[in-house]
Amino acid sequence: MVERSAQRQVAELLELQLQGGSDAGGVGRYLLHRAKPHLPPWLGWVGTGVAGALGNWRWADSAAAGVGLTLASVALTGATWWAGKSTSQQRRLHSAITVAAGSAWLTAACLAGPTASPVGDLYLMGGPALALSWNIRMVLRHTPDNTSGEGSDKGLLEKVGLARAQLGAAKVEPNRVTAPLAVEAGEQTNDDVAKSLGRIASALDLPTSAVRYNPDPGSSRRGELVIVPEDMLAEVVEWQGPSNLGGSIAEPLVIGRYDDGSPLVMWLPGDPETGRNSTHGLIAGGTGSGKGETALNLLTEILSRRDVIVWFSDPKAFQDFAPLRPGLDWAAEGGTPTEVMVAAVEAVIPARTRWLGAHGYRQWVPQAAEQQTSSQHTCRPDGRSCGCAGMPFLVTWFEEAANTLRKMGDDAFTGIAQEARSAGVSLVVSLQRPSYDQMSTSTRASLPSVIALGCDPRDEGFVLPDEVLAAGAHPGAWGNRRPGYCYVVSPGIPEDRYASPARTFRFSHRATNVMELLAQWAQRNGASADPITSGSASSVAGRAYTGRAVPGVEQPAPLRAVREDDMDDTGRLVDPEDTDIDPEADLPGSEQGDDTPIFGQDTGHKPSPEEARRLFAQALEEFESNGQMIVGPKDFMDWCDRHNLSRPWVSARLKEAAQDGRLEPTNTTGRWRIVPALTAA
Repeated sequence: MVERSAQRQVAELLELQLQGGSDAGGVGRYLLHRAKPHLPPWLGWVGTGVAGALGNWRWADSAAAGVGLTLASVALTGATWWAGKSTSQQRRLHSAITVAAGSAWLTAACLAGPTASPVGDLYLMGGPALALSWNIRMVLRHTPDNTSGEGSDKGLLEKVGLARAQLGAAKVEPNRVTAPLAVEAGEQTNDDVAKSLGRIASALDLPTSAVRYNPDPGSSRRGELVIVPEDMLAEVVEWQGPSNLGGSIAEPLVIGRYDDGSPLVMWLPGDPETGRNSTHGLIAGGTGSGKGETALNLLTEILSRRDVIVWFSDPKAFQDFAPLRPGLDWAAEGGTPTEVMVAAVEAVIPARTRWLGAHGYRQWVPQAAEQQTSSQHTCRPDGRSCGCAGMPFLVTWFEEAANTLRKMGDDAFTGIAQEARSAGVSLVVSLQRPSYDQMSTSTRASLPSVIALGCDPRDEGFVLPDEVLAAGAHPGAWGNRRPGYCYVVSPGIPEDRYASPARTFRFSHRATNVMELLAQWAQRNGASADPITSGSASSVAGRAYTGRAVPGVEQPAPLRAVREDDMDDTGRLVDPEDTDIDPEADLPGSEQGDDTPIFGQDTGHKPSPEEARRLFAQALEEFESNGQMIVGPKDFMDWCDRHNLSRPWVSARLKEAAQDGRLEPTNTTGRWRIVPALTAA
């Protein structure tokens, strides 16, 4: 691109020369001006003839002059060849032949005479031929419509080791030039072009990320060379709010812009009309790469849509996402709550898939989020509309997922990633380094979309496919020096865009108020969990899942079955600890021994086996009522101290409860998930 610009400047200079003044008028003046650039070769021809005549007059009978002229001819030809090493091979050869022919004729003319046969004939035939060859070369070089790939472009390719490659007609767009390229058949492949991208960028004095190559899938030697000379991403663009408030989640999510100024978009649901698949996403980048702001760009776009709910886990206690938390359907702060959320996601997938299939949906589409009033999408066997409530799209987001993976194992998300897409569920995982020692290869392979921010050069292979790296993508060149710079690979994005750098919008302190308003909008106007999703989640999470709170509407407390021992003889509800208390009796007075130290004394009554099992069941109910659905022996330490029971005894009761169906094992050894007890209707 730079050399093409220089070539255009030379052409403009030439045109100014052609428009210079002259004493001739009319047609003669025009022809004389057009002939000016082509006169030097002819003047050289005339000058060589004059020099030959003068040399013959001076050295016609001198043998020493003959030796000197011969040596001078050889030296001049060699000097021309040496001086032309920085030019193209064609120009170098043409110059050397011209100088060799001219100096050889001059030597012969000085010794034998310019009119001697065949010296005079060679002068009259060969001289004009050489002059015309230079005229033709000049015409071809400065023709404005020249697209042959010669000249500056050919010289550039020669410098980078692609001398025999052929460049086609370039397509020029604002801040983007695309040119078809074909390397030599049988000698080079597209891999050779990919290896030369750094040298091409160096030759054009551009950043490495400004030069990309998109190979043709149907050929191993053809592709497109893309050059973006100006980095439009250097200018920071602040987030101005959601791009499509109230739109569908199936419409594009705008999260930034590419280096040529075009919008950076993503899709999460699939589209059966265009053949786009539903997708899961990975956000990866090192510390300081802008991963948090990138997540805010995507999350605000999701929350601004009318037919989606979000389950969000953040071990950092929503440090970056606090203004958006009221708009989330379910928020968990890591640890045990996140374990429960993972289990709930696993439970809702088959329930949602079953509902979609029963209503005639092969995948989630926006119509599935509306009330089912069509006879084409009904679960009734008679074919009449069923009127079932719609099912919104579900985004399950795990921020700082490395924390969850360490706690639950590197395959914690594998089942979700492999099965959720057909259920209208999209999994988004955010972490710094998605290497094999943190995330299983099965999970990584099931995350087809990725937003790759700056990272360590050694981690590039973990975040981007090999073919995208070969096309010129290089997130390791940014590190944490360019926050928000990223590459995006996702269904719906043209493949030639995968290696194009982009930058997400910046979230400053001024964005906080807008995010709070967006969360309020989502509370009032966003989708609510459908009965299938909320029911499946509650069956696993119990009171840990309550759904998004709606302003002005008080959330009812979860109900549980009333047991007979909760009531006294009059049918009133009584706390079990207060069963033997007479409400009419006076409080006892102080007695001897009340001030005796309790430390170092007997620990008191040890419950019988039947009483201990009853207390253990009550403990599980307390955990469930508090929303703690994942328990283990360590959670019973204080309880054991109060009731004089050992930890091995608790472990045995946990196993018994699992056999009875009250508990289910989790991916972590020694951790159990409470199966919610039946609640009152």
